[in-house]
Amino acid sequence: MASGFFALLDDISMLMDDVATLSKVAGKKTAGILGDDLAVNAEKASGFMASREIPVLWAITKGSLLNKLIILPLAFLLSAFVPEAIHIILLFGGLYLAYEGAEKIYAYFFHAKPKVKIEKAEKLTKEEALSREKEKVKSAIVTDFILSVEIIIIALGTVENETLLNQIMVVSIIALVATVGVYGIVALIVRMDEFGVKLINLNEEDNSFSDKVGKFLVQALPKVIKSLTVIGTIALLLVSGGIFAHNIDFLHHLLPSIPSFVTEFLIGLVVGIVVLAVVELGGFVVKKIKGSKS
Repeated sequence: MASGFFALLDDISMLMDDVATLSKVAGKKTAGILGDDLAVNAEKASGFMASREIPVLWAITKGSLLNKLIILPLAFLLSAFVPEAIHIILLFGGLYLAYEGAEKIYAYFFHAKPKVKIEKAEKLTKEEALSREKEKVKSAIVTDFILSVEIIIIALGTVENETLLNQIMVVSIIALVATVGVYGIVALIVRMDEFGVKLINLNEEDNSFSDKVGKFLVQALPKVIKSLTVIGTIALLLVSGGIFAHNIDFLHHLLPSIPSFVTEFLIGLVVGIVVLAVVELGGFVVKKIKGSKS
């Protein structure tokens, strides 16, 4: 009986070792999209009153956890009964990510930036402010849902040949890390300027060490969010290019003399430009048809 108990412990230990190893692989595969998730949510969680930042972030975090609870069972069912669907969803997700990355680059270079108009601060009632806050939270949760689908499917694709138990444990770990890790970092980022202000007000001395650190944190926040947006855009194209390179044999062997990350970025960029052109053309045609009918 004792030998059976120790054999069980040994099996559990081996299982956990396998799960840890597979989780590292899945983590590397999803790192790019996690970076974009971080950039997007840091941007969406900022811009609120200081007293509302944490409650808003907590509301988005709960929505993200609910998203994972909806997506995970569906993903495992597909993996168990229709495994081919995982590759199809991956490729469609790759198209979306490539489009989003290319669209961000296109908007940066070709869309005229609107002139900033200085207007009086809009006075809102408490009910109106809460209503707008709910709309922003809802928008953030919808975006999180799309990114969560990609994170889970990519993680599942890395363990598709493993047992169902290993798939469930590894993908669940990645999903939990994607929520707790990302939103934990976002919380630190959005409160960075508030912490900086506290350092500035720590003492009455001018140009003290705490003043310098506080001013640095306050001035760094918009730059951090902007840099995360740039990194997230690059990550989108890398992840999408990686999806196509690893699921389409022709692309997998394309440009073998060039480092794989460069090839994947170029593939993601080219696919994104093509999808963006199709979407823009489709929108133009729809507008023409609607214009001719009116």
